Amino acid sequence: MDSSGPTIEQIKNSMRATWMAGDFGVVAKTISASAVAFVDRLPVVKGMKALDVATGTGNLAIPLARKGADATGVDIAPNLLEQARERAAAEQLTIRFDEGDAEKLPYPDASFDLVTSMFGAMFAPRPELVASELARVLKPGGLLAMANWNPASFSGQMFKVGGRHVPPPPGIPPPVLWGDEATVRNRLASNFTEIQTELIPIVFELPVGPAGAVTFFRKYFGPTQVAFSRLDEAGQAALFADLEALWASANVADDRENRTTVPNEYLMVTAVRNLA
Repeated sequence: MDSSGPTIEQIKNSMRATWMAGDFGVVAKTISASAVAFVDRLPVVKGMKALDVATGTGNLAIPLARKGADATGVDIAPNLLEQARERAAAEQLTIRFDEGDAEKLPYPDASFDLVTSMFGAMFAPRPELVASELARVLKPGGLLAMANWNPASFSGQMFKVGGRHVPPPPGIPPPVLWGDEATVRNRLASNFTEIQTELIPIVFELPVGPAGAVTFFRKYFGPTQVAFSRLDEAGQAALFADLEALWASANVADDRENRTTVPNEYLMVTAVRNLA
């Protein structure tokens, strides 16, 4: 890492503040059906111990518990965990939600049969530590399942636009590399077997036009809100214009002025923890 840049603790504190900004729970609702579909693809067995890493407001932990898993969710943002607890309580689901870091999970070795992460652990700054921790807390023969935005996806392009206006800290690999098949295989190879990847379609659907979509993410999606906050008025206008152009170019809605429908995709990754 560039010694002239911020320390890892400064980066982590900034990331925590970023995910606490806005209200990711509002964004999470727009992809909750895709989270349920993700869980439906997994061999969830009643009573199995499942951990959702970077759970946010519980988008995966809740459907895991509905299927009978003994579910735990962990996240760095305490305000999102509060929403997750409220959601679980509303459904009378017993789920443990802990504050914690994907790079240093607060659980003993070999604690879980299943570890999941959807658009979460991919954002931690040190992927080699994330990969090691995901393996450490899994029982031998346990399953890892991740949903990661890939570089070519619409989300990947959105992050790329943001990065042009507000560059990330030096030395931090792009989160979307978790969605690159070769990279993810390399990261998991030492601790996992049966690594499988598949591109899964997902649709962003908003009842507003492209400018409204940008405004929505600027208000509720922490990374977008923070990016705007770091720019002056001219910089904010330029970022807004570039994001609006991206949303408009991808919009396939019939009424493109008043609705936004954007085809997106993610890389689904599954892998089995080594037996030895």
